[in-house]
Amino acid sequence: MTTLSRRGLGKAALLGATTALLGSRAAHAAPPAPAGPLVPVLPAPTGPHPVGVVRHAFTDRSRTDPWDPARGARQVVVSAVYPARTVAGRPRAPQLTPAEAPVFARLAPLVRGLPATGVDWGAVLTHAHTGAPPLPGRRPVVLYTPGGGDARTLGTGLAEELASHGTVVVLVDHPGEASQVELPDGTVRETVLYGPPDPATFRTMVDTRVADLRLVLDRLGELTVAAVTDPRRTGVYGHSAGGTAAALLAARDPRIRAVADLEGYLDLEPWPGRRPLLLLRTDGFEGAGRIESSWAGLRARRRTLRAANHWVFTDHAALVPQLHAAGLVTDAVRDGLVGPGDAAAATAVVRRELRALFGHAPARVRR
Repeated sequence: MTTLSRRGLGKAALLGATTALLGSRAAHAAPPAPAGPLVPVLPAPTGPHPVGVVRHAFTDRSRTDPWDPARGARQVVVSAVYPARTVAGRPRAPQLTPAEAPVFARLAPLVRGLPATGVDWGAVLTHAHTGAPPLPGRRPVVLYTPGGGDARTLGTGLAEELASHGTVVVLVDHPGEASQVELPDGTVRETVLYGPPDPATFRTMVDTRVADLRLVLDRLGELTVAAVTDPRRTGVYGHSAGGTAAALLAARDPRIRAVADLEGYLDLEPWPGRRPLLLLRTDGFEGAGRIESSWAGLRARRRTLRAANHWVFTDHAALVPQLHAAGLVTDAVRDGLVGPGDAAAATAVVRRELRALFGHAPARVRR
């Protein structure tokens, strides 16, 4: 094994650049690691509502799993994050389940340069409370699809932010491609993809994601919190390969009313231009040229995050700076993941932009 599959095309270049930086920045090596394991902290949501979370799994018997046909029908796992009426007596959910955490700890160093030891990933808590009763009312519902090789759990912070402002967010895992995901029977399914995918594999990734998302749209009425969702106000956002899939879903499915692409290529199919489109990217992304080319001519709101890199759109924006401050990753690893700038400030921009797109706050930011 070398690296897990990430966005798709061009990922090896980013990993290679990170390796080169590791060799060239020895003079800036991180200080010694702390004696005990670090428990990173996710940023709190800023909205007026507490947040609840429930897990679901859906099976599509019309499709065979593309990554492991022996498994039979395609199965998708989701988390619905939503504004809660109260969280009294409801525990905060961990970011990773006890079964997922050791798998993440084992795989993370292979793809990101994260530490193999010194972090208690299983102790990281979200700000969402398991099974909390939902806030009454009819809420917009937004789907999230993560970057290639990532699990849905790396989108926790943005989902909780939107939920705290009144949106139901459904984070969608894509088993077989995601680094790890616990299935309803308690087993953990790991990724089968290692190394950068060829174009055919990338296309399979994206098409599978679109079909997974459509399955979730079809089954929204089965969510525990279905009574507080408004299917007439449905959006989607995705990171990297997830951004590509989100745009393709919006192009193909009229139920989607708005879409945000967080640094994903849009050159697989023409964009029809019939939905509000938000395009966010970083100035540190090694695929910036192709991004700009694939976004050329699109009618959209655009924003470039400065001194930032590709994973600043995920929970790594909060986690990696803490690892760096504790001496668990080098400058080069930090820069290669989230960039050398203020990751918290970048996160605040992304949060404002997504809230604005999905109708909860004006985007008071410079264009």
